[in-house]
Amino acid sequence: MASLLARLPLRRDAGAAVRSAPVAVGAAAAVTVAGLVGLGLALVVVQTLDPGGGMSVGASGRLAGQLWLLAQGAELRLPSGPLVLAPLLLTLLVARGLVWAGRVAVRVLDDDAGGGRVLRAAGAVVATHLALTWLLALAVGDEAAGIGWLRTVLVPSGLALLAVAWGAGRESGLVDTALDRLPEVVRPVSLGVLAGLLAALALAFVVVAVAVASDAAGYAALSGSLGGAGAGAVGLLGLGVLLLPNAAAAVLGLAAGPGFSVGSGTLVSVHGVTLGSVPALPLLAGLPDTQAVPLVAFVSQAVPAVAGLVAGTTLARRLAPGSGGSVVAGLAGLLAGSLLGLAAGVLAWTAGGSLGDGALAQVGAPPVATGIAFAAQAGIAAALAAAVTRWRARG
Repeated sequence: MASLLARLPLRRDAGAAVRSAPVAVGAAAAVTVAGLVGLGLALVVVQTLDPGGGMSVGASGRLAGQLWLLAQGAELRLPSGPLVLAPLLLTLLVARGLVWAGRVAVRVLDDDAGGGRVLRAAGAVVATHLALTWLLALAVGDEAAGIGWLRTVLVPSGLALLAVAWGAGRESGLVDTALDRLPEVVRPVSLGVLAGLLAALALAFVVVAVAVASDAAGYAALSGSLGGAGAGAVGLLGLGVLLLPNAAAAVLGLAAGPGFSVGSGTLVSVHGVTLGSVPALPLLAGLPDTQAVPLVAFVSQAVPAVAGLVAGTTLARRLAPGSGGSVVAGLAGLLAGSLLGLAAGVLAWTAGGSLGDGALAQVGAPPVATGIAFAAQAGIAAALAAAVTRWRARG
């Protein structure tokens, strides 16, 4: 979606300031329209594989709207309780589209546009996107799936503000200007945290892949037992792909120590496994079949340390020659490790949620415990890696 939007032709000219508001509104609307059309078409195509006819086009459109809302952190109220679980891959696409819209809104301004005009352009994008989001919530809400308005107002607002502000700030140069005014150590620490987080997520995806591959027969059996011929298999595969980042975030909780839960009856951690009833989702075939802790769970405990080593090494190499010696680098590494823990906790909170108010009221890793445990392990590793790398560089 974002790659298609990025190809739209845009240019500056003398009347750019006059047209900035319409362009901002159009860019924000394009993100929502492209997302809903893409989801709707995907669902319609899946339904054509169902020999029984599947859902109607209208029902597919309603489901696409509900998925779009869930991806932004909204809450659906089902008869079984609140549904709050954002498919993070779709959330990333929404955020990417909003970043693009923020950049577009600023790109048509004059080169010497001040912060006030940049703020107004970004505000137009946010206001348009939120208005469309809340109108969509009114349209797709019904007796079977109502809307939890408090969360639907607050969480999408935060996502839109962050994404659009980042896009507008990068395009206008305000982000670079702000970073230049901060201490020199901020950039190396930021790059270290980013590198460490990417390393942790990459390892978490490997753990998910190994867990699912180790029970490929269970995945195939569960997919085949749900019916719907090709429609059921393709639909579940698509849902599993959208939830892969959520699974990776749960692995971060497992790697840090607290583990993760799939409802009140299923808890997976290195300290033990408790098995209960879980949703019939093939991706959950990666859960242990017995109460024995799997080997991959023990191996995953290296993830926080490896992420800390990557963060510490990266920031130490980025430190300016006059930024201090190994002690300063070690302290910066400790800070980077702590921020890594914060990022892991935020990711666990974002990826978790609830599937009703019964046995599945809590899904995912505990955010606070995950963040603290991850920060402790990554901080020590990052401090050591940064200090050693800086000492070797200064020779």
